[in-house]
Amino acid sequence: MIQNTYIIRSNFAFSPVLLAVFLFVFTGCGGQNMKVDDRDAYDKETTVETAIGPLTLPSPFAEESARNISKVVGWSDGQTPDAPDGFQVERFADGFEHPRWVYVGPNGDLFTVESDTRNSANRITLLQDTDGNGSYETRKTFAENLNSPLGMLVLNGFFYVANTDAVYRWPYNAGDEELKGKGEKILDLPAGGYNNHWTRNLIAGPDGEKIYISVGSASNVGEHGMDVEKRRACILEINPDGSGEKLFASGIRNPVGMDWNPVTGDLWTAVNERDKLGDNLVPDYMTSVKEGGFYGWPYSYYGDVKDPRWSEEPHGDLVEKAIVPDVPLGSHTASLGLAFYTGESFPEKYKNGAFVGQHGSWNRSEFAGYKVVFVPFENGAPQQPEDFLTGFIADGDASKVYGRPVGVTQLPDGSLIVVDDDSGILWRVSVE
Repeated sequence: MIQNTYIIRSNFAFSPVLLAVFLFVFTGCGGQNMKVDDRDAYDKETTVETAIGPLTLPSPFAEESARNISKVVGWSDGQTPDAPDGFQVERFADGFEHPRWVYVGPNGDLFTVESDTRNSANRITLLQDTDGNGSYETRKTFAENLNSPLGMLVLNGFFYVANTDAVYRWPYNAGDEELKGKGEKILDLPAGGYNNHWTRNLIAGPDGEKIYISVGSASNVGEHGMDVEKRRACILEINPDGSGEKLFASGIRNPVGMDWNPVTGDLWTAVNERDKLGDNLVPDYMTSVKEGGFYGWPYSYYGDVKDPRWSEEPHGDLVEKAIVPDVPLGSHTASLGLAFYTGESFPEKYKNGAFVGQHGSWNRSEFAGYKVVFVPFENGAPQQPEDFLTGFIADGDASKVYGRPVGVTQLPDGSLIVVDDDSGILWRVSVE
């Protein structure tokens, strides 16, 4: 089980020297209204009530902000991640150039995005199981010359792709083996920004009348001013032709994975929270998304817990209405993938629960994430998360990992695909 309390007590004292350095850094980098509130508040931890129980948050800067970049060493022949008893893990497909996401087409075809921030392959690769034996033996390029793509969607006779800077669509029939031409651009999106907030995901509404687009922030915590954050740190809603854009939810620093709760029908997303407040702040999360909801970024987190890098005014009204996310998933875990399980092959406990791919930390002294977690649901409500697919961190070495899981996708047969981008592998998890 993932521990839901991150720090119980800190004896950290925020010195005047550190405060001066902090103020210099954040007022000198173009931020607007960036200042630190009363430093006496930093000695206090805060407890908030989430959907799975109380969460105790340490005071900001209780630890120094760490930079701990993992070194990916790859998997040896025959080596796989570790799944719970009763499951098996196999190398489903490999040799990809930084795969990030897998989408299942209406006829069972698999579309794998090969994409990155820099030096991106900018490609979608098609895998087909032409003889129906489950091996997906045919592999070919479906689309290329894209621009850091991620989200894919088939809807109303079109194949949609979310590049980092725009959403495009092409005419599509099930079984098509390539996208021809440049496609139709239906929506411009803001591009660029902090770390890897380049991903733009897509999901259709349950009735197909709307499309939802996740857009991450352009900064860590608004330090470049909020003018550059327009239409960012949010989920947008549009009509299938790109018209009628609406801000569906905001204050969500970097939402990526999205899926519909199969019991309640609510939209859920996995979110990366902010950096540079210490090892144990701020926990990433998955949450239901309320239409019109504001989730705090950049002014507060977990409801009205103020980020000390912003003054209360003139944002007090937003802080007061900020929504507490449902399920904390650990700080700096880079929780990206999200898929509710609706298949029949896994044991009953997994039905209607959610899998989350955690890409792994860089802003933490000890690694966090680098695994897939499972969040059970009972009658549509989340329960305590638990580890599902582990073994990505190299044993006995605090700096090396074998790979980094990202997207999670359910196949038609009920097995689970886990995308390992830095190792170029698609792992398949199935029942023994």
